[in-house]
Amino acid sequence: MCARRIDDYGYLADGRSGALVGRDGSVDWWCPPRFDAPSVFARLLDDAGGHWWIRPAGEFRVERSYLDDTLVLRTVFTTEEGSVAVTDALALGHGRGHEIGRNSPGLLLRLVEGLTGQVPMVMSYAPHFEYGRVRAYLERRGQTVIGTATGATLGMTASVPVDCHETTASSSFTIGAGQRESFSLAYWSSYREDPPVAPDVPASLAETVEGWHSWMAEHDYTGEHSDLVRRSTLLLVGLTYQPSGGVVAAATTSVPVRPEGHDNYDYRYVWLRDFSLTLRMLSIAACPKEADRLFCWLAESIGDAHLAPVPIMFGVEGERDLAERELGTLGEPGENDPVLLGNDAWHQRQQDVLGQVLDAAWLLRRRLDPMPKPVRRMLRSLTDRAVETWRLPDSGMWELRGEERHYLTAKLGCWIALDRAVRFDAVLGDPAEVARWAAVRDEIREAILRYGWNPELGAFTDAFESDRLDASVLVLPLVGFISAADPRMRATIERIERELTTDGLVRRWPGDSAGFVICSFWLVGCLALLGEQDRADALFTRMVARANDLGLFAEQIDLRTGEQLGNFPQAFSHIGLISAAWRLTSARTGRPTPITTVV
Repeated sequence: MCARRIDDYGYLADGRSGALVGRDGSVDWWCPPRFDAPSVFARLLDDAGGHWWIRPAGEFRVERSYLDDTLVLRTVFTTEEGSVAVTDALALGHGRGHEIGRNSPGLLLRLVEGLTGQVPMVMSYAPHFEYGRVRAYLERRGQTVIGTATGATLGMTASVPVDCHETTASSSFTIGAGQRESFSLAYWSSYREDPPVAPDVPASLAETVEGWHSWMAEHDYTGEHSDLVRRSTLLLVGLTYQPSGGVVAAATTSVPVRPEGHDNYDYRYVWLRDFSLTLRMLSIAACPKEADRLFCWLAESIGDAHLAPVPIMFGVEGERDLAERELGTLGEPGENDPVLLGNDAWHQRQQDVLGQVLDAAWLLRRRLDPMPKPVRRMLRSLTDRAVETWRLPDSGMWELRGEERHYLTAKLGCWIALDRAVRFDAVLGDPAEVARWAAVRDEIREAILRYGWNPELGAFTDAFESDRLDASVLVLPLVGFISAADPRMRATIERIERELTTDGLVRRWPGDSAGFVICSFWLVGCLALLGEQDRADALFTRMVARANDLGLFAEQIDLRTGEQLGNFPQAFSHIGLISAAWRLTSARTGRPTPITTVV
């Protein structure tokens, strides 16, 4: 379920959690102190979920943007009386460069500045702990309103007078040109002996801006569409749980992916696929220390892949059991799109993740030299797993819940794993092992070309010996399996354009009710590989125009209305944007990009 348009939101991040701020000045989602923790604001899903809004008392127009190269959001409200700016951020703390967010203070900052005239403002603060289960009693201590519940405490400090009621607090104030008012919200454990001191909000905002700038200063991108790539790269960093390095698929749960409001899931976890793809996106400037740290975390989380199926996803600190359950406190009981916590896809078999991890390691091989022993053991075990299990059916990259099938991209993932392992050669195996891996790799390739191609349909299909078209096969040339100019691949691309594409939005399969954002960016990459630069450029331009006013994407887009659908913001979509931009750069310059194998 979702009570509001998801593309009306801006995103804040601090390296441990994320918050969503609406165009109406309301913080409607925040789950401190980590992405998958219980919410303190969840109005995004239900009015009963809690909120914190600051906005003009009367009607207003809105313009908003991020401060350059940051996730600090500035919203300008214009009214008949004048204009006012609200700057919002989650504080990063003192870390700089690759250290940002690792020890963020759990602090939401809001600064109100008068620009013109005299603008009457209203503030409403209604925290509802643990997805609305608990409404704590609030009490004022000086300028701070304190509320404690479920082992957590929130302290909201304001520079304006606040009326404190039992479970809510409010304020009405007028702000004139040149005037500033500060607001902050601190989160801490109720068992902490010394509550944090209320911050100097302008100074903390400046420190946060400096933190984001310090990260960007270490990451340079000189290709085409640099402004879009930099924004998407920052977004991926903002979806990273910095203490471990795990990248969550999205910051929210239960935002439906269908226009009619069905198929809602919890995406606040680390998928191996998204994590590996994010590593590639950041690889152009990732330092060796970061590559070591992130792959070592991955090795610790996966463990020995010989002993059990490889998990496709983890909690942000490597947890495995992410059992799904329905939340009863938000939404109407029994509705078709309940609020869900956890995700039962955690126990699916998805063979393509084997290749995603090996491919990321191959791309970052120079930064993994010498390769840490835990990483080498992990990569060897994933390679052997591909040998042992490639013939098995699985749930596919779309994570369909039902009978397992022999999905083409699953076989492709095993081929990628073995192909990259063979390229590693003696780094991973002895000559006999490498020869065995190469033989199985070639066997998989033959099987894909024989059983994945449907001559009657004239295209590669979603699964072996299937007659259903599926946009996932667009990755075949992007990972180096087959040339985009191969007659079979060219025919597949043309058929997907003809039958699955509407105004540049590519559906995953016939009958899919919305365009899947990354599929359109895959099509951009395929067109670029075909040398059709003008068409690739036009499709890329059309797609990026579909982002919200802050350049953010959810997972899918309604074909009729253009409304974004699904959890937000979506790492997969921004990975696709970055990859497509690099593909266009490579095609234009004639030089290979640093991500020649990225999807």
